[in-house]
Amino acid sequence: MIQFLRNVRLTAGTISEHITEAPFVLVLQFLRKLPPGFTRPVARFLSRLSPSSGRPLFLLASLAAGQEAGLIRRFETLQASGVEAEPARKAAEVAVAAGQPQWADTLLRMAGSSTRTPAAVARRRWYDGDMSGAIAVLQGRTGSMEKQRRRLESELKVFSGWSPALPAAPVEAEPRRVLHLLTNSVPHTGSGYARRAHSILIAQQEAGWETLAATRLGYPVQIGALTARKRDIVDGVRYERILPGRIASTMDGRLQQQASALLTIARGFRPSIIHTTTHFVNGLVAREVANALEVPWVYEVRGQLADTWASSRDEAARSSERYELFSARESDVMHTADLVVTLGESMKKNIAAIGVPEDKILISPNAVGGAYLTTPLDHGVARQALGLEPDDLYIGTVSSLVGYEGLDDLVTAFALLAPRLPKLKLVLVGDGTAAPGLKDQVQRLGLSDRTIFTGRVRPEQARLFHLALDVFVVPRKNSAVTQAVTPLKPVEALASARPVVASDLDALREIVQDGVNGRMTKAEDPERLAEVLLELLEDEGMRRRMGIAGREYVLATRTWQANAQAYGQAYETLASNYRRRVR
Repeated sequence: MIQFLRNVRLTAGTISEHITEAPFVLVLQFLRKLPPGFTRPVARFLSRLSPSSGRPLFLLASLAAGQEAGLIRRFETLQASGVEAEPARKAAEVAVAAGQPQWADTLLRMAGSSTRTPAAVARRRWYDGDMSGAIAVLQGRTGSMEKQRRRLESELKVFSGWSPALPAAPVEAEPRRVLHLLTNSVPHTGSGYARRAHSILIAQQEAGWETLAATRLGYPVQIGALTARKRDIVDGVRYERILPGRIASTMDGRLQQQASALLTIARGFRPSIIHTTTHFVNGLVAREVANALEVPWVYEVRGQLADTWASSRDEAARSSERYELFSARESDVMHTADLVVTLGESMKKNIAAIGVPEDKILISPNAVGGAYLTTPLDHGVARQALGLEPDDLYIGTVSSLVGYEGLDDLVTAFALLAPRLPKLKLVLVGDGTAAPGLKDQVQRLGLSDRTIFTGRVRPEQARLFHLALDVFVVPRKNSAVTQAVTPLKPVEALASARPVVASDLDALREIVQDGVNGRMTKAEDPERLAEVLLELLEDEGMRRRMGIAGREYVLATRTWQANAQAYGQAYETLASNYRRRVR
């Protein structure tokens, strides 16, 4: 009960902070956390109630329903009507939250000198990565805008070189103990990030290492888990939660609070290695705790998050203040880590290109374990378990439904194939910010009755969907982040003996061998994607041969057990060398 009351207090503080400073962003985040089966029908109903209203409620409804065209029409109506300053300012706030910077600029010009306009202008500049410019707009402001300025100044401070400060607190480290610092984890998050971390922890324990994982400050309460406990044990893996009753209001304050709490956990556990993952804020905390304990630490680069941030903006974002500072901090953390781990050769090349010695970089690829190592079920058995028609053809993916995954191109390719293959169905397993738009696209194409959106599913169901598909598709867009980052799901598809059709990108070429275990196709070319899919869908023997080859490849090169052995060897070397260095 005491922990629950702390969680309530923590949640109330988070809501209070956001509702005075950025209420529309808070509402949007809240809507995205609700079950999509509830929010999207309600959002569509609200949109139909007043198709042209520019009031925030209806703007947010269009956004939550994935009706981008409807949202633009509402902005156009506001522009044509010559709306007053304050409604224009509110609409501009929604435009920023919706990733519509041009409309935000138009509406901010209409807002003029509204009392709250500087707050919206600051958010607009922050969106572009102009961190100093956003802060400058708020200088001399009072009330909630002063709080906003302090928060932004704190974030810029962290991006500019600040680190937590901890006193020396050396302990006698226990051999073969590793402490992991994670952004999120099972059972509260089912993302690829959380599943990879959990698989690594299980494999390390099976390899004879004692593990403990701590998650970021405030998690999982800050994603809505009010009943969260201080500790979860999942499949024998311990997860410690850092859940104080109150969290600092600034970024540097929160990281200092997290570092102090992690040091307390670490002193009790006495690890010989500390291991954390991107992005750099985790590295800052892990580094200072490791230095205080006098043990080595590992930084695992799972993505290029500065590029991920820039991928949702125009090309100018890559020369912005935020991008440059973000990249510099990532580089600093990598250079100061005792070992850098990454997912594949493409990412290793990028890390080496910034000056990290190659002998300090370990590749630990996305892999499989558990049920994926057992003999795959037949298509029919998996489909029966999922309630799917056994004799239909199925293409699709298991993925986060976000823009860079290119699923709009898959829908377009499906629309081209549908008239030629009457039994073809499209299956999209997962959820994300692109889901409403994809559903709207499918509806406009008249393919709703042949498309299955499952939403988020449990891991065991995800495996059944892998097994139910005839072809697994990875139609990623061509960007810096997709060229470098190798996803987990196609590896699981290959382990399930299913051929993979993927965009011809460096990171995907590391797992899909064209003509052997799948096919490569030009990114962002749905017509070519449709042609390649048709070739496979019309040749069952080819699909079977590629599936067998894919499974053999994964079992030989990509298992969590093999990764755990590589980690263990690297950890032992680090700990031994560190002890000699300290002496």
